[in-house]
Amino acid sequence: MIKLVITCEHATNAIPYFLLDLFAPYQMDLVAHQGYDIGALSIAKAIAINFADFYIFAEYSRLVVDLNRSLHHPKLFSPLIKALNKQIKDEILQSYYFPYRKKVEEEIENMISEGHKVIHLSMHSFTPVLNDRVRDADFGLLYDPRRKYENKFCRLWKKDIKKIASNLKVRMNYPYQGKSDALVTYLRKQFKADCYIGIELEVNQKFFLRPETFEGDISACILNSFKATLHDFAF
Repeated sequence: MIKLVITCEHATNAIPYFLLDLFAPYQMDLVAHQGYDIGALSIAKAIAINFADFYIFAEYSRLVVDLNRSLHHPKLFSPLIKALNKQIKDEILQSYYFPYRKKVEEEIENMISEGHKVIHLSMHSFTPVLNDRVRDADFGLLYDPRRKYENKFCRLWKKDIKKIASNLKVRMNYPYQGKSDALVTYLRKQFKADCYIGIELEVNQKFFLRPETFEGDISACILNSFKATLHDFAF
């Protein structure tokens, strides 16, 4: 049986109480794409409610600690947090980073040990323009091309999206590479390709910046195409 895990590592721009004063001058960063993945949480919740066997969403902003980065990654902490002493950074890791990632890994491990196969969807969104360059996609499906089931799932999902909305531009491993440092990249090292699929869905934030025009249609497209892909996919 296939089990579905939904995560959202950049779900919110909330800040822990003991760091509120530190972030007070940086409210503009918190409400922009630097602070969180705009719109990602609403899609993650909709998919989780309809399909997930397990789901978990970040409680605090990526500017506190980036749950989608490995411990060695230079952007694990934002510059504000990097400037703090080691004790505070260790407290952040122990309170937020390790519990989140450990919970995801343990849930997947338990599912696999019970004989199930796991599809893990990590939900993200991307800013329409970065460094004055327009991102030329509506959706991005990120996966490791070396893992055949991830490749197969994403290609099927792309077809199902296009059946529903042929005008949408869906790109593979865009605007980031699916092999880049991420939670799913770490989990691929823990679980074999024949029992774990790790996919990152990236949605253009333009749909959430004008929700009166787009958000309902985009949510329905994602949900309906994902349902169709799950129905037809053989793992």
